[in-house]
Amino acid sequence: MDDNEKTPLATMRFDSISQVDVPKGRDGKHKKIITQLLGDISQLSAGSALKIPLAELPDTKENIRAALSRAAAQKKLSIATSSNSDYLFVWKTNEPIS
Repeated sequence: MDDNEKTPLATMRFDSISQVDVPKGRDGKHKKIITQLLGDISQLSAGSALKIPLAELPDTKENIRAALSRAAAQKKLSIATSSNSDYLFVWKTNEPIS
């Protein structure tokens, strides 16, 4: 095959769209509760923790805790969590976020 011959292109499996039409933000399924929790956490005074009833969470405490940890890290907010059979507790820590 010489340099002037072109290999035929394979048929694309997926559709293409213009880059301007690609969504830039991410609104995860936990956005509402995480936004509310981050707002409440930002208002906590030193030595205080949020006491969140597990029955009021829209998903498991593990999933909410993971989503909250990711969101807090994005905002460079250091938090800690604990839980028992009825509540999820969240508070700010003084640990630096890298």
